[in-house]
Amino acid sequence: MQKTIDAFWRAAAYCLHPRVIWLSLLPLVVAGVLSVGLAHFYWEGAVAGVRQGLDSWAISQTLLGWLDTVGASGFRAVIAPLIVVVLAVPLLVVLSLLLVATLMMPALVRLVVQRRFAGLEVRHEAPWWTSLSWSLGATLIAVLVMVVSVPLWLIPPFGLILPPLIWGWLTYRVMAFDALAGHATVQERVTLLQDHRMPLLMMGVVSGYLGAAPTALWAVLGAISVVVAPLLIIASVWLYTLVFAFSSLWFSHYLLAALRDLRAADPTPQLVILDPA
Repeated sequence: MQKTIDAFWRAAAYCLHPRVIWLSLLPLVVAGVLSVGLAHFYWEGAVAGVRQGLDSWAISQTLLGWLDTVGASGFRAVIAPLIVVVLAVPLLVVLSLLLVATLMMPALVRLVVQRRFAGLEVRHEAPWWTSLSWSLGATLIAVLVMVVSVPLWLIPPFGLILPPLIWGWLTYRVMAFDALAGHATVQERVTLLQDHRMPLLMMGVVSGYLGAAPTALWAVLGAISVVVAPLLIIASVWLYTLVFAFSSLWFSHYLLAALRDLRAADPTPQLVILDPA
């Protein structure tokens, strides 16, 4: 626990580094342009499709009728856009995580190595496609679990627990691999991920709850979020980027220190085994 907390505060301090702030703008630009472009071309069609679906479902008609009886008929106009927003937020999370892992993570790991682990030997460097395939595989699993578990999100306890657990597991899988990809051998990586599974998963879950902050922004604004959706999309992407950048630094500090300790305990160089693919 002490090593986890130490890595946490180091990561928080590194977030104030000018290079980290500058790097956070690159995924923001990419995701912002993509999100605004998709909203421009597909927002009206998506809202119309959701509204058509609501009109065809007996359950939704019953709910809308009940809203009319309680004097909330004005909610009819915003319920379809709100559903589109709710469905878009998980996609923003995944997009931000993949952008950080692809565009920021290597540079953040190098920053941590240069400033704290300059003497750490590079025994193996995983090819970029290995890291990409690992991230995409973990993302696919997380998205499938998310889709299957969505009905449970409507139940208050599960709605507060399941999303951070899913994003936490995904963050843990992606960040832990990338933190070690540039230095550790395959055997070292497997050993560290097994020996530190619970602390790493806990770090991922904490990161998942930190990642709930942009979602809370949508919830606080409520119906107003529909009006300012393009601006909120950009703001959310930037917040997600900062959260995942912090997570990258947290995992890098923790795992590179663990790699250093592992090698200090067994200084004999290990056989380098290249990743398949």
